[in-house]
Amino acid sequence: MSHATPMKRIYVFKRYERFWHWSQAVLVIVMLVTGFEIHGSYDKLGFERAVRLHALSAWTLLALWAFTIFWQFTTGEWRQYIPTANKLVAMARYYMFGIFVGAPHPYHVTARKKHNPLQRLAYLALLALVSPIIWGSGLLYLFYAYWGSLGLDRWLNLEQVAMAHTAGAFMMLVFVIAHVYLTTTGHTVFAHIKAMITGWDIVEDDDARPTDADQGPGASAQR
Repeated sequence: MSHATPMKRIYVFKRYERFWHWSQAVLVIVMLVTGFEIHGSYDKLGFERAVRLHALSAWTLLALWAFTIFWQFTTGEWRQYIPTANKLVAMARYYMFGIFVGAPHPYHVTARKKHNPLQRLAYLALLALVSPIIWGSGLLYLFYAYWGSLGLDRWLNLEQVAMAHTAGAFMMLVFVIAHVYLTTTGHTVFAHIKAMITGWDIVEDDDARPTDADQGPGASAQR
């Protein structure tokens, strides 16, 4: 005898958390669009306008990150991103196979543990690998005029810096595509997106699951 999975509504994402998430998303998309135009992939805004908008978005994002880092540490939310191996293999199996056959989700979101192990690793890779490549190469590119006075022109090549920046942009694009795809893997297609808009998420309620005692002596035999 099958039973519907009991669900409950919990408040997961705080107001500032939702603000910086969507603000960051908009800024990253603007930087990707303008960045690939600067790279010469297409011509819509014009080179000079794309450069100005790209630089403005970059400085705005840096300011947003500064406020967000302060918020993360003053609220303790930084702990949400500490990597863990707990259920890591289970999550990998779920995304590779289980999600396509209707298997139960191995990780249950709570207000204190919002990100599953794979999400935490992805955010760690973003912060430890992708971001340094993008911001390091981007700032070097932006301040190219000062290379000579700083002695950087003796061991840096503008073409190599540009290639590193482009590689970082493609890494970020892959992250964005994967992130958008994973937002569709909730109990409904738009459940995760709705949660990041309202702050409230619908999760499985383990406390409300029927037990054998609730269902009578024959329940175990029927399952």
